[in-house]
Order: sequence, then C-alpha cells, then structure tokens
Amino acid sequence: MSDANLTPKENYTPGNHPDLPPPPGTIGTIGWMRKNLFSTPLNTFLTLLGIATIWVTIPPIFNWAIFNSVWNVASRTECWDQMAYPNEGACWAFVQNRFLLLIYGFYPEPERWRVNLSFLMLILAAVPILFDQVPKRKWALVYSVAFPFIAGWLLVGGFGLNPVDSDKFGGVMLTIIIGVTGITFSLPLGVVLALGRTSNMPALRIVCVLFIEFIRGVPLIALLFIASTMLNYFLPPGSQFNLLMRVLIMVTLFAAAYNAEVVRGGLQGIPRGQFEAADAMGLKYWQAMRLIVLPQALKISIPGIVNNFIGLYKDTTLVLIIGMFDVLQIGRSSLADAEWSGLANEIYLFTALFFFACCFSMSRYSLYLEKKLHTGL
Repeated sequence: MSDANLTPKENYTPGNHPDLPPPPGTIGTIGWMRKNLFSTPLNTFLTLLGIATIWVTIPPIFNWAIFNSVWNVASRTECWDQMAYPNEGACWAFVQNRFLLLIYGFYPEPERWRVNLSFLMLILAAVPILFDQVPKRKWALVYSVAFPFIAGWLLVGGFGLNPVDSDKFGGVMLTIIIGVTGITFSLPLGVVLALGRTSNMPALRIVCVLFIEFIRGVPLIALLFIASTMLNYFLPPGSQFNLLMRVLIMVTLFAAAYNAEVVRGGLQGIPRGQFEAADAMGLKYWQAMRLIVLPQALKISIPGIVNNFIGLYKDTTLVLIIGMFDVLQIGRSSLADAEWSGLANEIYLFTALFFFACCFSMSRYSLYLEKKLHTGL
C-alpha cells in the first residue's frame, strides 16, 4: 500500500499525533443527559415519568404559594375574601403576623438585639472551625471556643445586662440553641467515649459501654421527660435546676452516645499497621491518636457523624412535649387563634423550609469536606 492511500491520521509519526476532540454527543449538556437520564430504556422511562410528575405538581404549587398568595391582611377571613375561593392561594400574612414570635419566641422585644448579636457571633465562630483558610485561624479558634460562654452571657444576662429567664426562649432561637449546643459538645464527648470503649482498661471500657448502650436503648423523648420531671426528685429539696440546661445536657449526652459508635466504627476501619507504625515511631498513646489514628478515623466517620447531627437537629422539635416553645410548637399554638385558624399549611411549610435549609446546608458541607479530605485511598 502506498503512502497516498493512507488516511491523514495514519501519516503522523508515533508520539506526534494531535489530540482529537471527543465524539459529538459525549460531552456538554447533551452528553450528560445521555449518560445520566437516557442511558437505558429504564432510565429513559423514569426520566419521562419524572418530567410528567413535575409538570403536573409544580405549577399548582407555584400558583398556590406565589401567584395567588396574600401577604398583607389582618385575618384569615380577609385573606380568603381576596381569593376566588378559600385556600386558592397561601395566606402568608399569617406567617408575617407571627414572624417575630416564630423567630424570638417570648424574648423581650427591647432585648432582642442580644439574640441578633449572638447569631452574628455564631456565624463568625463557625467560620474558622468549618474552613481552614481563614486568616489568623489560630486566634479565631480561641474565639470559637469562648463563644458558647459569651453567647450564654448575652442571652441569659447578668453582669451588666438585664436578666432574661430561659422560659422566654422560643421559636427559631430555641431550636438553634439546642441544636448547635448538642452538635458542638456531642462530637468531642463522643470521641472520648469511643476511645474509652476501645480502651484496654477494663473499668473505663465497662463504664463507657454501659453509658453508650443505656443512652442508645432509651428514646430521646424519655430522656427529656426524665430531665423535666424525674431529675428534681434526685436533687436536694429547694434546689432549682434550669429546664433548658437540663434539656441541653440530655440532648448532648444522647447525641454523644450515637457519635461514639460512629467514631468507633471509624477506629475499627483503620488498618492495624497504622497503630504499629505509631508504636515504631515511639509515639505515646495520645500522640498516636492525635496525629495518626483519629484524623483518619474521623475522615471515615464524616457521613455518619453528619447524619447524626441532622437527626439531632430535627429531634429538637421533641422539646414541645415537655412544654418548651420551639418553632414548631409556636406555630401549632398560633393555629389556636380564631383569626388565623385553618391555615396549618402555611405555618408547617414555613417550619419545613427552615429545617430543610439548615439540614441541607449541613449535608452539602459534609460533601465538601469529604471531597476536600479525599486522598484516593
């Protein structure tokens, strides 16, 4: 065969062939759709079914929630008077009327700047913990450690601030306090319990096992009842133990027991050679754990830990059983008002969107952290 009969790509010498573009339809939007939505007959059917479901459900939801909604009225009757028929659209005036109550609970209005400041400080305290590219992160972490005590002083008062009883805490504010406190303190406590359960010291291991198994074997609602009622029977007569503090302790212990099992699973996933390498380097127990073992175990445990955090955050609504007015309980109580009764959809949707925003943010950060720590192993 002569050189004239060769195709152009066969005329290149080895090593000098240029890169050719991918075949059409394998990249870009079309390529993604072919790979993820229409790769098989079953996927094609499910994709078309999903599109049909969205086409049927989304427009009515938008009509109800946005286009036919009413925002500025004083009662349910006025809201429905502006519609062709009752419940044609959402009456967001109800949520707007109760918005401050849903956010602050019964916290005194002149002192609500303290809640706003605490929330802003919470964001500033969380940034150096969640992201390691923060300038002067070492000093920022010192502030993060001190933040719970600063926020407690701001919210409760004393030492120059007007005292505010914790019974006035409620709404979104109370939910964030319980959720953030449980998440913050349960992780380090869970790590300690996991290390204690895997310890070679029999007494310490037995204590940790008993604690973990007891907490995991009792529903959170039962622990909250114990905290709110039975605990007073074990205190000296006349003793006063703040209900919110009791709830925070129980929630933290409950989450710590579940986190301990997740971390223990991460510890068991570490190859034995890592421990032996630490021993060969002459590292003591705590040095080996801090520098070699725990970083790897926590990386493995990230999905389970975040899953526990999300579950804990949603479980904060259980405090309504013991008479605390979190965002859900305030919404339910608002429905008892005759001027707004019958508008449960709006208040429950508002609550659902609040929890979705918080939990979805945690799950997305978990994915970011997993990708960042991925080493290909």
